[in-house]
Amino acid sequence: MTATTASDKEESVSVQQHQHDSSGFTDADWELDRASVRRLDMTVLPIAAIAYLLSFLDRVAGMATDLGLTPHEYLVCVTCTYVLYIAAEIPSNLLLKKVGAHIMLPAMVTLWGICTTFTGFVSSYSGLIAARLFLGLLEGGLFPGLVLFLSMFYRRHELQTRVSLFFGAASLSGAFSGLLAAALTNISTPNYPGWTWIFFVEGAFTFFFGIFMFFTLPRSPAHSIFLNAEQKAHVERRLKLDAPAGASNDFDNVFSWQHFRRACTSPHVLLLLVALFANGVTLYGFSYFTPVIVSTFGYTPVQTQLLTVPPFVCAFLITMINAVLSDRYGQRGLCTILMSFLALAGYIMFYESMATAVRYTSLFLAITGVYSTAPALVTWLPNNSAPHYTKATAVAFGFVMTNCGGIASTWLFPTNEGPEYSRATEVLIAMTCLIIVTCALNIVYLRRQNRKKAERREATGGVVDASTWNSEGDAHPHYIYTL
Repeated sequence: MTATTASDKEESVSVQQHQHDSSGFTDADWELDRASVRRLDMTVLPIAAIAYLLSFLDRVAGMATDLGLTPHEYLVCVTCTYVLYIAAEIPSNLLLKKVGAHIMLPAMVTLWGICTTFTGFVSSYSGLIAARLFLGLLEGGLFPGLVLFLSMFYRRHELQTRVSLFFGAASLSGAFSGLLAAALTNISTPNYPGWTWIFFVEGAFTFFFGIFMFFTLPRSPAHSIFLNAEQKAHVERRLKLDAPAGASNDFDNVFSWQHFRRACTSPHVLLLLVALFANGVTLYGFSYFTPVIVSTFGYTPVQTQLLTVPPFVCAFLITMINAVLSDRYGQRGLCTILMSFLALAGYIMFYESMATAVRYTSLFLAITGVYSTAPALVTWLPNNSAPHYTKATAVAFGFVMTNCGGIASTWLFPTNEGPEYSRATEVLIAMTCLIIVTCALNIVYLRRQNRKKAERREATGGVVDASTWNSEGDAHPHYIYTL
């Protein structure tokens, strides 16, 4: 289903030319373009990356024994995180532009920093459930909000590399949280064991970083303190290249239920929602339970934490290579399928062997494949959804489905099924196959839609009718879908 014919290659080239259509740029414009993007990469992107990294650093195990939790109670606590997390995502994304990303995103980070800090004082099962519920509510809008936020600063063919950079912060957080946990668990006082200091330190840092974001995160390119007037005007100009000539900028759109419904009924969105649910099962399963899996290898707690580091570092490097290739060639689906096959190989190795070396190697393949797949799927939604509120809705629903998969994943690795975890691995294999199938179907659908759009353009002599942009959105004949 992914074989490429001569006509497909011609279509891919035409899509790339359309997405990179900057034929009016002079040499001075190109120099300004590079300088403006570099400035965004050095300012806005690191802030987003650190914020997302911090949202993963609070996911460190170690409290269950001290709180006297049973395996079932621990899984309930993990599941509770997702309940309000999911409930917050859609309203948060729809409100992001109205309230302003420069207010909503820093407020989320600051408040969950406080919540993380006070989690260190938890002394009971009910207290932990309450803490995780509040944490989910405060964190829920962050990732979809960051993806939507970045899509208002970067062009479609640039987005996956940038999303991967801050999503890669999640895989690096898997490494850093292991190192940090190994260091902090050695701190112990009569009233506060080592695991509490993980929450104290990480929560305090998150709080102060949230305060910092209030002063540095811009509402839009036009409000950035890091861009000069010329760069602000140029960023606005280049973003309009992704829409039909004369169409309004995303910042000019007002909310419409028509845009909301379009996101809920578009076939390419629905296919990706299925893929993102499956990806959520695999992604969060490994995010939470890699330390549990490694602990079955028989090493000390500190050694176990340290052994979780290399697979996540490897995942970050491959994720970035995959993103650069995907952006360069405009092939979200193909890159997702290839990385899913890599993850599939890791799961099969884990399933077939109990040898420690084989199972540890399988973690490199599985974690790398899963973390490389996620940014491509996440970026595919805003790439093919327009205008703003259609995109905001599609992205939010994508994360709802991802986190529904996360809820399912929390029950995949009960300790009484270790060290084999055969049932969990069978589920992960099935979910990975589902990702491959839905992505292949999406490529076929989008390719067909692009051909229909080409026929419409040919019938009108290539004349751009910007007046239908608001009503048609991504269905507009001059809006070419990314494959």
